[in-house]
Amino acid sequence: MRARYGVPLKITAGIAAVGAAGLAYAAGFETRSFRLRRISVPVLPRGMRDLRVLQVSDIHMVSGQRKKQRWLQSLAGLRPDFVVNTGDNLSDPEGVPEVLDALGPLMEFPGVYVFGSNDYYGPKLRNPARYLFEKAQGRHGLNGNAPAVHAVHNPWEPMRDAFDAAGWVGLTNTRGRLKIDGHEIAFTGVDDPHIKRDRYERVAGGPEADADLSIGVVHAPYLRSLDSFTADGYPLILAGHTHGGQLCIPFYGALVTNCDLDTDRVKGLSTHRSGGHTAYLHVSAGCGTNRYTPVRFACPPEATLLTLTAHP
Repeated sequence: MRARYGVPLKITAGIAAVGAAGLAYAAGFETRSFRLRRISVPVLPRGMRDLRVLQVSDIHMVSGQRKKQRWLQSLAGLRPDFVVNTGDNLSDPEGVPEVLDALGPLMEFPGVYVFGSNDYYGPKLRNPARYLFEKAQGRHGLNGNAPAVHAVHNPWEPMRDAFDAAGWVGLTNTRGRLKIDGHEIAFTGVDDPHIKRDRYERVAGGPEADADLSIGVVHAPYLRSLDSFTADGYPLILAGHTHGGQLCIPFYGALVTNCDLDTDRVKGLSTHRSGGHTAYLHVSAGCGTNRYTPVRFACPPEATLLTLTAHP
């Protein structure tokens, strides 16, 4: 027996079964298969001891995600020198208490943070094929969304207040510092370029001369931000936002980045060049998803322990 367009019904049923199995794996297993990646980055002055930096990103907490909470809490056992949170902590207006519970043990360590669009605004149901269409048209991603006007506003202020009370340094279009074992670590951050809240002109001018290390921090790795940080001489930039592509093809990689960064650098450590300078860029694939697209494929959720080492 054949289907209307000449495809055997058994084959059609088989394809549907494979698709359903893949979706079940992507939604049921991989989204909760949390990983820790470890990488080294040679950016410290000679003679300075190694620094262990834990980067968490794109938690997208939804009420009831207990396994994610427990996993994030367990990361405190790594005892990092400091934590960098690159935003999108929320995907549920009711999720702030659970974010703070999950990050509570990590807030015992020094830290810095920026926010992403999903910290400010509740997620919307959108057609994910939109991003694939842009890829097919030869574009690597969106050029930034306009600020949300009719979106649900998330209660991000209590989260900010809790981070600040714990001693974490907010980097919303500003600079900040941490002192680690007598060493001055300087940070420069911008607000989320994905919704055009970045104001690099407020923090332009490059690393501070009296700091042992300066790091640029941004949620979404749009090229305008990466170019500015790199041209100003920052040796390391930390970002999130991309979810590592979220739905990837094995042995090929990501199809989209949800920004104008190329897919070859959708996650992990790479380099960026601008204005005659070169910076290391680390993009976290994050550990969550938008509540309306709770799937990952060939791109497990993650946090990263970066070991900063001295220049060779």
